[in-house]
Amino acid sequence: ARAYGLPVVTPVSANGHFADDIPLVGGQFFKHADADLVRELESRGVLFRHLAYEHSYPHCWRCHTPLMYYALPAWYIRTTAVKEKLLAENESTNWFPETIKWGRYGDWLRNNVDWSLSRTRYWGTPLPLWRCADGHTVCVGSLAELGELAGEVLLGLDPHRPYVDDVVLPCPTCGEEAHRVVEVIDAWYDSGSMPFAQWGYPHAERSTEQFEQAFPAQFICEGLDQTRGWFYSLMAIGTLVFQRSSYENVVCLGLLLAEDGRKMSKHLGNILEPMPLMDTHGADAVRWFMAASGSPWAARRVGNATLQEIVRKVLLTYWNTVAFHALYARANAWAPGGDVPAVGDRPVLDRWLVSGRNRLTRDVTDAMERFDTQRAGQLLAEFVDSVSNWYVRRSRRRFWDGDPAALATLHETLDVLTRLMAPLTPFVTERVWQDLVCSTDETAPQSVHLAGWPSYDEGLVDEALERAVAQTRRLVELGRAARAEAKVRTRQPLARALIPSAAYAALGDDLRAEVAAELNVETVESFASAGDLVDHAAKGNFRTLGRRFGKRTPAVAAAVAAGDAARMAAELEAGDATTVEVDGESVALSADEVIITERPREGWSVVNDQGETIALDLDMTPELVRAGLAREVIRLVQEARKASGFDVADRITLTWSGSGEVAAALEEHLDLVAGEVLAVEVTRLPAPGDGWQTSDLGLSFALAVAGSTS
Repeated sequence: ARAYGLPVVTPVSANGHFADDIPLVGGQFFKHADADLVRELESRGVLFRHLAYEHSYPHCWRCHTPLMYYALPAWYIRTTAVKEKLLAENESTNWFPETIKWGRYGDWLRNNVDWSLSRTRYWGTPLPLWRCADGHTVCVGSLAELGELAGEVLLGLDPHRPYVDDVVLPCPTCGEEAHRVVEVIDAWYDSGSMPFAQWGYPHAERSTEQFEQAFPAQFICEGLDQTRGWFYSLMAIGTLVFQRSSYENVVCLGLLLAEDGRKMSKHLGNILEPMPLMDTHGADAVRWFMAASGSPWAARRVGNATLQEIVRKVLLTYWNTVAFHALYARANAWAPGGDVPAVGDRPVLDRWLVSGRNRLTRDVTDAMERFDTQRAGQLLAEFVDSVSNWYVRRSRRRFWDGDPAALATLHETLDVLTRLMAPLTPFVTERVWQDLVCSTDETAPQSVHLAGWPSYDEGLVDEALERAVAQTRRLVELGRAARAEAKVRTRQPLARALIPSAAYAALGDDLRAEVAAELNVETVESFASAGDLVDHAAKGNFRTLGRRFGKRTPAVAAAVAAGDAARMAAELEAGDATTVEVDGESVALSADEVIITERPREGWSVVNDQGETIALDLDMTPELVRAGLAREVIRLVQEARKASGFDVADRITLTWSGSGEVAAALEEHLDLVAGEVLAVEVTRLPAPGDGWQTSDLGLSFALAVAGSTS
């Protein structure tokens, strides 16, 4: 319109109503007038088509009144004059996620328009412009300058409306009275001025030094909706005033949604106040959710159920692991600093944990350097679970015995883990630091937040060992599934488990012993040792066959399926290639082109998943049955110890009475039972005494702390 010299026509007043003297719609609210205008056009025969369609339209968020776009005179900052500089500053800025840099934000800069600075409101920073009747304008930079122009001392003046509006200046150009213009400044200008305004720069004492030390910011973060708000105002003002952006790295956060997926709104009544959430679940749980429970730049749903899961899976598991260590360190009077074997001389699970700890430190450090808190949280959560549900559980007997290597390995790990978790969960880690580290080391920093970030030794990262332990854990999971499928309880020992020949060789004696102990089997053997108990099946690996044989892949795969699977398995296990006949031609195949599965025959429980197989021998001999009964007795006594309030380190006396299979089982496995329940004396009586505990196994027993009479 301006290009063609058209006037700005504003038939609607600022209150949204047409002027009274306008025919047809005079005095009407602008949206109410739509119907009359459509009818008028239709009655004249000039309406081409009238269609109703839904589209996004601005409304007042308080009263829901439709808003209108309205032409007003305004003051602008000519940001288009520094457009190329803004684009250059954006290029040198690191954005997370990177797609925002030249996507949402980059588009905004490339299509930059001058900044409409003024607002026709009462509250806000007054625009410091004074104008006379002739249109001469003066911009005032400080209260001191305003006082000089007004001819009075105004250093104590409140620089807001209405006080500043009372100041009248003689126009420096013509001497006429100059009054402040009515507009205030866009609040985003205030936010973008934060880097220097917070110090009172350049007028306040030491403000120049403070500003120069803090500018530009190394890191800022805000919501996705700030790409055209705070992110832009910071960069625009920094570039306009100081010729560079106000920040170097920026994390663009996604929006938080209610549990039902809608945006939180006071009006909708679906907001969650942060303080009650922290009172209920703890500040650390809320912090973990914000930083680590999902991609920081994706919209996420937050609610009580989500935070409860964080507390249960991460924070309580971490806390319980610390409590476990503290319990057995105290029970064995252990403190860090004693003689501990070198890492290479420690048991396999200790070496695995040391490797995992160093790898964790390396990977979390890398993630934090890249501002990827989600990745850091994922790594930490997985490690916490592994420490608790694998290392501690598999090493429990060693902790009972006060093994210095186990206690030292776990202490070292918790020290590092606490420092790695501290930025995300500062409160629980501080408590752990005080109880775990400061209480045992007078030279330790007084707070975890004063401690150095942990370093790592790449030489202690044993990837082969970590792969072997990961395979061990997968086999254990499959073994548990096989027990569940066969409905055999965990405490019932079995004779043996069979695992694939390649896995048997990869695990070694130590890890095979872990599989045996965890699955409660007497031995772990390979399928190769099972002889004719095993059936083999072979199929082609289409992924690798396709790269080599192309269109012939189906024919090769069919030949593999029809071939002698046992022969192919033996040849491939020996490290040789195997052959099949395809259209009269002998074709050699490698181990990665053929998938061999092994399945034991009758009397076994077999589970196969993702290329791993395990088989449990279900043949139950009388000896195995008695061993299972002995473990049930251990369970009963342990439960009685706990219910009686005994300390974990208390040695006890056990008196019992029983007959039949349970008596035979207890007599046969007396040493095992005594060792597990910490009984220094076990006595059998012909009949139970008063107050003894009884069980449905046909066993009665009583226990007391050794040396006491109760």
